[in-house]
Amino acid sequence: MYSLLFLAFLPLGVLSSPRTTLGNLDFPDPSVTFDPATSKWYAFATSGNTNNVQVAWSPSFPSFTSADARWTLLNKIDLLPTPGHWVNDTLPLIWAPDVHFIPQTKTYVMYYSGRLSGSPYHCIGVAVSKTSILGPYTPHPHPFACPDHDGGAIDSSGFFDAETNRRYVIYKVDGSAKGKGGPCGNGDKPGFPTPFVLQEVDISDGFTPVGPATTVLDRIPEIDGPLIEAPNLVKTKRGRYVLFYSSHCYNTVDYDVRYAVAENIKGPWVRMGELIGRATQDYGFVAPGGASAVQGGEGGMVFHADCEAGRCMYETSWGVGEKGEVVLSDA
Repeated sequence: MYSLLFLAFLPLGVLSSPRTTLGNLDFPDPSVTFDPATSKWYAFATSGNTNNVQVAWSPSFPSFTSADARWTLLNKIDLLPTPGHWVNDTLPLIWAPDVHFIPQTKTYVMYYSGRLSGSPYHCIGVAVSKTSILGPYTPHPHPFACPDHDGGAIDSSGFFDAETNRRYVIYKVDGSAKGKGGPCGNGDKPGFPTPFVLQEVDISDGFTPVGPATTVLDRIPEIDGPLIEAPNLVKTKRGRYVLFYSSHCYNTVDYDVRYAVAENIKGPWVRMGELIGRATQDYGFVAPGGASAVQGGEGGMVFHADCEAGRCMYETSWGVGEKGEVVLSDA
């Protein structure tokens, strides 16, 4: 029933229909979005291959839905060569970029995390392009979210709720960056919280906060290990919210993709368990995580897993089962 088509090297025999697209390329923390101006799909990734923000494109998504589709890396384009004055200029470490089109102003907004100048922690930034999904992006002079006293913030992801006509940004408060030891520096008890924070933003610009932020989920050490991270929100055709996320440490075999569901975006959120990982089925992947899905009830999903080059991007399609559970399947 399950089929995971990949965007990187995969040993023969693990899947019946392997497909090479981006090849054996380090492309971690991927996100994906559709560009209405070009009618193409774009994937974005953490800094690497000499660029602060990596980008690839495909004529369809998931790419295996079309016989002639494939992902193409735009290796000569850096979407964020200048990340902002608040970012460390010698070691910016731009992580987990996520881009969304704002139809009200016909602009593109990028959420990302960068290392805070003079600090070991990351904070969330925002950059805007008025011309193209490929930029140029102009970063805002100040961080969007910067709880540096709690370890900073990473893994920001945008979400538009078409039913309520509201826009949100969700991110992780990076308490694990303050940890004293163990896996990902936060495995030694008691460890620090790593909550997901939901912030409503102005519908017309995608970054001006509207009202107070809300904590929607936090780690349970006995279940999640040192952290939860990489939150990504979607909404099914049945009107239920789904929150994909990862738990445990990215450099261990326990790293995974999990999900929770809710009837209200602010919760309560019900944990549904692991979707891809060692405890269920890993499909031959090592340390899969960092999932980013297209909403709608039946859509595509990208995630990363260990590969020879580092962490390569993979794709699958997802849907909703008879009992409301998320299932992975052929498109």
